Amino acid sequence: MGWSKDGSEGRKGYHHGNLREALIRAALNLIGEKGPAGFTFADAARAAGVSSAAPYRHFRDRDALMADIAKRGFELFRDSLQKAWNDGKPNPYVAFEAVGRAYLAFARSEPAHYSAMFEAGIAMDSTPGLQQAADDAFAVLRSAAEALSAHMPKESRPPALMMSLHIWALAHGIASLFARGDPGRRKLPMLPEDLLEAAILVYLRGLGLTGGK
Repeated sequence: MGWSKDGSEGRKGYHHGNLREALIRAALNLIGEKGPAGFTFADAARAAGVSSAAPYRHFRDRDALMADIAKRGFELFRDSLQKAWNDGKPNPYVAFEAVGRAYLAFARSEPAHYSAMFEAGIAMDSTPGLQQAADDAFAVLRSAAEALSAHMPKESRPPALMMSLHIWALAHGIASLFARGDPGRRKLPMLPEDLLEAAILVYLRGLGLTGGK
């Protein structure tokens, strides 16, 4: 950030090395400190060390900044889930458990992104690519559900979408209540991973899927 000469006219123009990234980093810190609704656009600008007008060069308003953070969060989330799923290797049951652990790990390691994604109240159509990023992350869960349901007889096979929504609700509830990496986490007399594993096992057994356990 600094002032520099602007051509032969000698006018001074304001330049920031990477204003967009500085604002995002500042907003992530503020989300961690105050929650997704606990600060203003001007607060983010101040935390980034720029004027209150500077953020408008990149973001329409505070919601646009939060939407960008949420979009990036979903992209990171997708990558984490895809890595855990690993194309269903070594088998769909083991890979499915890995996806659940990755869900909880993301809530723990990226609490500010997690809050922006799920708790900021940002409309999914508020910025280009946000809905697609969210859909891409959910698609990993759906792929995992499809791989598991393929091991069931066709006549008793639940719709993969419904199955993935059930598992998403389980994982998200446990992540939000017990696994997140901020003060919103509740105490639990066991590891969140153990609770999720037990819940998924009960669910899969109810469908007749045991994974050989």
